[in-house]
Amino acid sequence: MKAVSKDDIKRILSLRFEKDVHTKLCDLPLPCRLKDAYKAANRIKTAIEKNQKIAIVGDYDVDGIISCTIMADFFDDIGFDYVVKIPNRFKDGYGINEEIVSELDVDLIITVDNGISAFEAAKLCKEKKIDLIITDHHMPLQTLPEAFAIINPKQKDCTFPDIEICGAQVAWYLIAALKEVCKLKYDLCKFIELLAIAIIADMMELRDINRVLTKKGIECINKSKRAAFKAMKHYYQKDQFTLDNISFLIAPLINSAGRMDDASLSYRFLHTKNFDEALSYLEQIVNFNESRKDEEKQLFEESLNQVRESDSCVIASGENWHEGVLGIVASRLAKHFNKPSFVFSLNGTKLKGSARSVGSIDILNLITQTQSLLNNYGGHKNAAGLSLNLDNFEAFKTQMQMQCSQIPDANFLDTDEILGILEPKDIDFEMLELLEYFEPFGYKNPRPLFVIKDLNVKNKKFLDKNSKHLKLILTKENKAIEALFFNFDKEPNLNENITLLGSVSKNKFRGLITPQFIIKDIYKSY
Repeated sequence: MKAVSKDDIKRILSLRFEKDVHTKLCDLPLPCRLKDAYKAANRIKTAIEKNQKIAIVGDYDVDGIISCTIMADFFDDIGFDYVVKIPNRFKDGYGINEEIVSELDVDLIITVDNGISAFEAAKLCKEKKIDLIITDHHMPLQTLPEAFAIINPKQKDCTFPDIEICGAQVAWYLIAALKEVCKLKYDLCKFIELLAIAIIADMMELRDINRVLTKKGIECINKSKRAAFKAMKHYYQKDQFTLDNISFLIAPLINSAGRMDDASLSYRFLHTKNFDEALSYLEQIVNFNESRKDEEKQLFEESLNQVRESDSCVIASGENWHEGVLGIVASRLAKHFNKPSFVFSLNGTKLKGSARSVGSIDILNLITQTQSLLNNYGGHKNAAGLSLNLDNFEAFKTQMQMQCSQIPDANFLDTDEILGILEPKDIDFEMLELLEYFEPFGYKNPRPLFVIKDLNVKNKKFLDKNSKHLKLILTKENKAIEALFFNFDKEPNLNENITLLGSVSKNKFRGLITPQFIIKDIYKSY
C-alpha cells in the first residue's frame, strides 16, 4: 500500500465522479425522460378538475413515508383533498394489495415506492373502475401490472438515465410533470430536504443526480421551516444537522414507527405544519426507536450464534423474531462479517426475511436465482425482502451458500474505500476542507479510509459509563492526534505501538472544531 498526499487524495476522489453527467440542479433530467410521467400527470389533472377522489398508497420505510409526504404536501398546496394509506407492516404486509383496494372508495389510486409487482391489486382496481397510477423504483418482473400508468425508471422503453433513484425521487418527478400540465408556479426545491433523507436511507448511489440532490438537501434541512425538523433540533438541542445525523439519527427515527408499530405516525410527523404536534409525534417516535434498538441488539446477538466463519454468506433465523428489525439486523451482520446477509423470522411454517449486500454484490440477483424456492421477493441491488415455506429453507440455505462461495473475493470489497497510508501531520484543517468538498459520503462514494502506521498510545479513556467507546491520544514524530473507537472490540495498552485503519473527521465541541481520526480497526505494529 502506497503513502498518499493531499494532492493524491484529491485526484483519487475526483475520479469517482468523472463519469457524472448531472452535476448541478439545472442539469437534472427532465420529467419527459420518465415513461408515462405526463400520462399520469394528465390523469391527476383531470381528477383535480372533476373533484374526483384520490388515494395515495405508500410504503412503511423512510422512502415510502417521504414519498407520501411529498405527494400530500403538493395536494395541500393546491387545496385538493386526498386520502393517504400507508400499509401496516404487520397487518397489511408490503405495498398495495386487494384488501387495501377494497377499503378505498376512490376514483384514482397513486402508489409511491411500491406497486410494480401488485398484479392482483391492479386487477381489482380495473374491476372496480379505479384508475391506478404506479410510481416505483424497484426492479420490474418480465410482465407488468395492468395499470393506467406506470412510472418506473427501470421499466423497458423508459429513457431515464441509467442511474438508480429512490421512490421519493420518482414521486417528485411526477409532481414536476404535474406542475407543467397544470401550468403552476410551484417551487419543487421545497422537497429537496426530504429527497436527501430518502436517498441516503434507501442506500442510493451518492453520485450524479443523487449527489447533487443530497448535497443541496443537507443545506436545505438546516434552513427548513418544516415543523418536524424544528422539533428535532429542539428535542436534540442541535443548531444544524450533518450528513451523519441523517444516516444515524433522522432516518432511523422515521423508520422506527413502521418497524415497531405503524408508519403513519412518522408520516404525520413529517407532514404536520404544527410545531407542538410535531414535538408530540417525535416523543412517541423516540420511544419506538428505543424499543427498536433493544430488539435489534437482542436479535443481532442471537444471530451471531448461528454464523460460522467458514460460511460464504450469513443466514440467521428465529421463531417469531420481530419483523420490523430484520432488515437492520441483516445490515449490521453484513457490515460485521463483510458478507451478504439474510435474516428470517419463522411464523408457523412460513419464513419472512430481509437481505443486505456488501461491496459490489447484487443481492437481488442472488435472490432471483433461488426464485423457485420462494413465495415472494423484491428489492434492489443493495437490499431486498423475501419469503418462503419452511420446507424450502434448507435448500435455500444450501443454494445461497454455494452461490456466494463462487463470487470473486474482489466483489466483497468496496475498493474505493481505502486510499492509502497517511501521515499524522496531514490530519489538519486543510484535510478537513479537502474531504468536505467530496461529501456527502455514502454508497458508491464511501468515506475515505486511511492507514496510519506506528502510532504510540500516550493516553486512553472510556467515553461512556458502559465503556463502549474509547478515546485515544496518539503520537508519532512529535505530532499528536486524537482518535475515537466507537463500539471498540480491541483495546491497546498505554505506550504500545499500533497501526490504525480509519477515517478523518471533524470534531465539534462547544463551538471548537478540531480534526480527529475515527478508528475502524486496530493492528499491533511490530
